Amino acid sequence: MSAAATDSTKTTTPRPATAAAATVSPGQGRIGAIDFARGIAVCLMILSHGTNGLMPFDDFPSWGQVPVHAITKFSSSLFVIVFGIALAVAFVPKTGAPDWPQRRNRLLWRGLVVLFWYKVLTVVEMYGRYDREAIVDTLLYRNFPSFVEILGFYAIALLWIPWLLPLWAKAPAWLRWLSPVPVAFASWWLLHHFDFWGVPQLQAVLVEHPDYYAWGQLARGPLILVGLLIGGLLLRCYGDPRTRLALAGGLTLVAAVLLGWFLLRAGDAELRPLLVQIARNVGKHPPQLMFMLFSVGGAFALLALAIAGGQTLAKWLRPVAVIGSDALMAFIVHISVIFLLFREVLGYYQAVSYERALLLTAILIVATAAWIWLWQRMKQAVQR
Repeated sequence: MSAAATDSTKTTTPRPATAAAATVSPGQGRIGAIDFARGIAVCLMILSHGTNGLMPFDDFPSWGQVPVHAITKFSSSLFVIVFGIALAVAFVPKTGAPDWPQRRNRLLWRGLVVLFWYKVLTVVEMYGRYDREAIVDTLLYRNFPSFVEILGFYAIALLWIPWLLPLWAKAPAWLRWLSPVPVAFASWWLLHHFDFWGVPQLQAVLVEHPDYYAWGQLARGPLILVGLLIGGLLLRCYGDPRTRLALAGGLTLVAAVLLGWFLLRAGDAELRPLLVQIARNVGKHPPQLMFMLFSVGGAFALLALAIAGGQTLAKWLRPVAVIGSDALMAFIVHISVIFLLFREVLGYYQAVSYERALLLTAILIVATAAWIWLWQRMKQAVQR
């Protein structure tokens, strides 16, 4: 979903590895750590959707609210960061190549494909619970869904980011490293000082709105840029275990700082109530400091784990990496199963315990990985 399904994590740089900064050679194919990190993000989303899709949050047991559901909030930030990493690895090195227009157009087409499935899955999510007028309003951007809205964010992002990548590749290093700051400031300033011509839906799409569950392009843009920065580093160090572990260590340090900041601001007395609020998505749209410290800190920790584990960890936990290799298919499968099979056909909505909802979600994660694996094998067989 974050790039073309078949090559979003393939390496493309032709530079030889050196002892100081080893790069990944083109022959090594996909970077398993990227698939694994994306797979973690999607699995956490499925965990959140599978439980929240079958019962209201108030019916969760205490341990289901915290830590289980709170931890799922790592997923959104991790997913956006990995989106940027995949672009940096698979497309930025090719922006100066003669075939760049074809690669750019492939990204644009991917954006249209994601947009199509976003609209289809919006109907799937709302079917049976909303009337036709509400569904039409949502399809026409008068409102937004909740479970599949992140697909709308990626669809729009894939329609403008391909035009940015050549500029990113040519920009001096200092400008690339500073870029998340002005984007974050622009998002904050527009949110608080601009009325978007009285169109709240436009505000929701660009910088988010408290009345709509939408992912703002500028609000989450800094995380994409952070992903591009990390992806550039990963491309250079992944082939050398020492530099890869050094990168993972640096990400772990960032995670510790962010989560430590979160804990200091929360305090012992307020920690659990705050985590319950975060599990309820308080502070997620528009993004607020405490939610983002927790979500981004956890995302960096999981990303560090994926990079440190490299191909080995991706191989050991192959189902997670398989899900990460085709995130769009994972969304199609799990949203369809939850809302059509579990809720409509089997009538499980508000009719199962939390423990059973967790079991069904675990089965769904395994089934999603199995389906994607079979789908990829069938495509390979056809191509032969």
